Amino acid sequence: MPTLTFDGETHGEIVIKVRRWLASIDGETEESISAVSAIEQGAELTKDALRIIAAAAPSPIARTELMKGLTNLGYKATDTTKDALVSGLDSLEEATGGSVVRQVQKAGRRAAYEMNSTIARQVLKSLRP
Repeated sequence: MPTLTFDGETHGEIVIKVRRWLASIDGETEESISAVSAIEQGAELTKDALRIIAAAAPSPIARTELMKGLTNLGYKATDTTKDALVSGLDSLEEATGGSVVRQVQKAGRRAAYEMNSTIARQVLKSLRP
């Protein structure tokens, strides 16, 4: 029999995770990702960039403790920042029942639409003689 479990230190954390899971079932599209997913994906991209930079260094430099230490510090800073942002969003969502996060997402979509239409008008103006 299939099972589903949620881990959390507090009741609020578990409620947030259940809400996210339910939202994913209700047809949340790939185009709209949650703020937490965006933060996690951004952190992974940053760590990938650090790996690429470290790999691109000449091998005598790449093998130094300084380079290894800087790369590890970059990973730790990225993870710490990600954890702090996610924790802050979770606290905000728990305190407001998610209403503030939803309002910000709607405002962001409106701003992106308005920006796109403004840019489209500018392009059309530049194409006209």
